[in-house]
Amino acid sequence: MEFTVLSGLGGIGFVLVGVVINAVYLRSGLPLPTSGKGLDATTDSYDGIADALKKPSVLVPLTWLCLTLFAAGLLSVLWRANADQGAWALVGFAGVLLQNATFTCVEALRFGMATAARHGRGSMAGLWGMSNVLFGFNQVFLAMALLGFTVAGVSGGLVPVWQAGLGYVSAALLLLSALAAPYNVEGGNRLGLAGLIGWLGWITWIVAYSVSLLLR
Repeated sequence: MEFTVLSGLGGIGFVLVGVVINAVYLRSGLPLPTSGKGLDATTDSYDGIADALKKPSVLVPLTWLCLTLFAAGLLSVLWRANADQGAWALVGFAGVLLQNATFTCVEALRFGMATAARHGRGSMAGLWGMSNVLFGFNQVFLAMALLGFTVAGVSGGLVPVWQAGLGYVSAALLLLSALAAPYNVEGGNRLGLAGLIGWLGWITWIVAYSVSLLLR
């Protein structure tokens, strides 16, 4: 199997597994960052779902693997054409790697909060605040991936006009939401809608780019 085909499958796999995991999280009652819940309500929720977190989280590492394969495939296609195109592709690849590292911390913090909610509620405030801000700041790395790979893809003729527009708009919305992260430390949702729309654009953009890789 050619690596570009594997990369295309990785991108689609990332979206499918990610959507399923998030749906299970929401159904189980996981308090997502910027949910607007107060600290007491958040602590009670984590106390009640500590065991339920484990099953969907088993699949989370697969999303990071799939996304890395997707990004590596894009980089291999885009970075050699010319210096500018290669530089933008590296920006996109760096964004993916940084988002994987950051979201590893976000995921681990969820287990930390579940443990704190059961055994030491006094630490919940700090863990919840850190999770909220880290989750918000992570959106800048999604914006980097969108911007870098979109500019490089346009230069290489791999990205159609509609997908380029989607990439740029989604990157702008995610960056805007990331700038508000410090104001969401207590679980607020300032510019949360912008982040949600940007995230939906991000996963749609990945599916479109994955199809392009599969059809090469």
